[in-house]
Amino acid sequence: MSLLSPVWTSLLYLVAAVFFILALRGLSSPRTARRGNLIGALGALIGVVTVFLSAQLENVPWILGSIAVGTVVAAPVARGVKMTQMPQLVAAFNGVGGGAAALVALLELSHAGDPWVRLAIVFTLLVGAVSFAGSGVTFAKLQELMTTRPVVFRGLPVVMAAVLLAAVAAAAVVVFTGSLPLAVLLLVLGLAAGILLVLPVGGADVPIVISLLNAFTGLAVAASGVVLGNVLLVVAGTLVGASGTILTRAMAAAMGRRVAGILFGAFRGGSTAGSTAVSERPVRSSSAEDVAVLLGYAQRVIIVPGYGLAVAQGQHTAAELALALESRGIEVDFAIHPVAGRMPGHMNVLLAEANVPYESLKEMGEINPEFKTADVALVVGANDVVNPAAKTSSGSPIYGMPILEVADARQVVFLKRSMRPGFAGIENDLLYEPQTSLLFGDAKDSLAQVLGAVKAL
Repeated sequence: MSLLSPVWTSLLYLVAAVFFILALRGLSSPRTARRGNLIGALGALIGVVTVFLSAQLENVPWILGSIAVGTVVAAPVARGVKMTQMPQLVAAFNGVGGGAAALVALLELSHAGDPWVRLAIVFTLLVGAVSFAGSGVTFAKLQELMTTRPVVFRGLPVVMAAVLLAAVAAAAVVVFTGSLPLAVLLLVLGLAAGILLVLPVGGADVPIVISLLNAFTGLAVAASGVVLGNVLLVVAGTLVGASGTILTRAMAAAMGRRVAGILFGAFRGGSTAGSTAVSERPVRSSSAEDVAVLLGYAQRVIIVPGYGLAVAQGQHTAAELALALESRGIEVDFAIHPVAGRMPGHMNVLLAEANVPYESLKEMGEINPEFKTADVALVVGANDVVNPAAKTSSGSPIYGMPILEVADARQVVFLKRSMRPGFAGIENDLLYEPQTSLLFGDAKDSLAQVLGAVKAL
């Protein structure tokens, strides 16, 4: 016997849905992101408790045990994950959500007598399996468990087309007959499609595909809500699908790319390569003392953070350097590219950890005109987002991507670990310009040396 009436169940689902919407609203700004996360978590808790109080559940001990196991595994992982590994965690979340939706749909097939419900089941099976397998490949690429370069083989487009056609045929039969063996085959074909979809994607495009797979998971969850007759799942899945789609388009636009080009560019050689080849062209290197003199006697400094800063965990040292420069009357800002790091907002969150004022974080559109007034542009661990090849080299895989106009500054200083190219796998010609100097080493250590030299001026 359920403890909640249908009216109270619907009301609580409505409250949870409103909380999900407010959570998305909160996540739109670094200032409110933490509150947005808490609101979303509260909405999810309300939804779960409502299910327990309103549904006729069987095997409740098994359900509670599964929740306990998931909590024990997930809590330490989520708390201990590094900011540099956040995209991998998102990929894992995507995969788990899509896989769970697919399994639920498979189990519900035997209870579905309506062809329209079976249509929702096959959609959930296919899209959930694609998200699960594709997310696994993106996780492996970002974790460097496999090459980050595009993986292609002869006849890949033909194989992909054959898999999709077979999936459509199997789905049609399942809709009209409810065949469980063909549903399992559809699940397998979805897994294959997910792998084949992501293998050709390389380099800097992988985070965009993670966002796309997030949208896929949302759609699968929404469809599973139709299968289970749960309105909250429909609402939550639709919100995730819509927000994931918007984010994917925004990330692609920030890179000057089309989503189709990102997914299928490797078929014609257009996907970012993810090369690790080291250039042997000569560059002008500097010492920490030289960089400190440039910074300490400047009037305007713009710091450009990138993935290397996140890897080195140098955000606190960067914030301290900014304060030291400001104490000398120097104007300091941080230039934020939309896809700097491995995901949108990566640099915002990283610098917020170091208590850098939000007013000092300036987005690309706002900061680009100001590089012309900057005495020094200090690039810390960024490469592709300041690479002039995006504007000048039509054959480059990042051609057309909006970049931070670092080259307009009077002096440019790169803090780099080595001469290896960025995640897109291409050289940055700005490194070889006469106004550019390089300070080699771990970003945190280099910043600490520069900070000490600035204080000694």
